[in-house]
Amino acid sequence: MVQFIQAQNIGLAYLEERFSLRQAEDDVFFTEWFESLPEITDLEKQGLDRIKVHFLRLVKHPPLSEETVKLVVLSPLLNLSGFYDEPFYMRGEQSIEISAEDEGEIIRGRIDVLVIQEKFWLLVIESKRSSFSLLEAIPQALVYMLANPNQDKPTFGLVTNGSHFIFIKLTKQNIPKYALSDEFTMLKRKSELYQVLSVLKNLSQILS
Repeated sequence: MVQFIQAQNIGLAYLEERFSLRQAEDDVFFTEWFESLPEITDLEKQGLDRIKVHFLRLVKHPPLSEETVKLVVLSPLLNLSGFYDEPFYMRGEQSIEISAEDEGEIIRGRIDVLVIQEKFWLLVIESKRSSFSLLEAIPQALVYMLANPNQDKPTFGLVTNGSHFIFIKLTKQNIPKYALSDEFTMLKRKSELYQVLSVLKNLSQILS
């Protein structure tokens, strides 16, 4: 009998056991988040500063839902980084199913935002309410990235709760491997939103 499991209930240990997922141990695997990043213009910096002001104002009136995080933080970031332009197009709230061979288990879930170029998944984005830990969101994002039917190209992911951001890279050749970026936060005195946008712009250039 097939057992259905919700993606939000999955941990890294489960993915390592069922899908042979491994974390890459060298920095060379995921250089896209820190190497040769594009500059941020003064106009873009002004837009990022407004995102921070809007988010921090809303945080004063909890609860801050996932939908609000997507509207106030994520959507403007994707717009500034070029993911609303050709050749990309967006899909929101996409259902996925993934199963390991001969395990009799199927994982189900819904991707918050999916960026597609032609028929290839490029960027999987999982947003959470502002009080949610990103460590809990990473396994869920990896489930969605593993469900990508394209085996040849890497899939990139982003998890955010509005104030904090972690990028993910996954490859599926032979043994699935993933790596994480550092965690960025807009809550420092010198906001790291500039770096977040720079990474997103770099990914949009690489993937276009």
